[in-house]
Amino acid sequence: MMKEWATVISWQNGVAQLRCETQAGCSSCHSRSGCGARVLNELGPQTEHNLQVNIAEPLEPGQKVELGIMEGSLLRSALLVYMTPLFGVILGGGLLQWLLQADAFAVLGAVIGGAVGFAIARIFAKKLDNKAAYQPVILQVGLPPQAFRFQPESK
Repeated sequence: MMKEWATVISWQNGVAQLRCETQAGCSSCHSRSGCGARVLNELGPQTEHNLQVNIAEPLEPGQKVELGIMEGSLLRSALLVYMTPLFGVILGGGLLQWLLQADAFAVLGAVIGGAVGFAIARIFAKKLDNKAAYQPVILQVGLPPQAFRFQPESK
């Protein structure tokens, strides 16, 4: 099971709004200045993701929860999202190249095949969207932020 910690933004009627911040590729060290994976992550357009998860237990904003998703579901999702458009590009470009024997048509076929592959991936993703195996689940709930009270010792 793939695990990640998230922060509660809000909780209402059994639905928690959570925020996950993207981690470096390996997340195994704290070498921030010399890590190429961290630099590449920061170049991306979105460094945090918001999602909703059903949970009956009331949560407070700022509370940490551990999310989990099955590896098989994650791998099948990645296969769908990345490979379907790639197959479309290869098949579309190859088919028009074979039929019309021109590079310009091969490029056009690759673009059209990629768009069709992306549309197919989107249709299948919508079908998988409501399946329980593809939804994250809350594995652990951390203490609320107000539970930590530091009182200095008086002398």
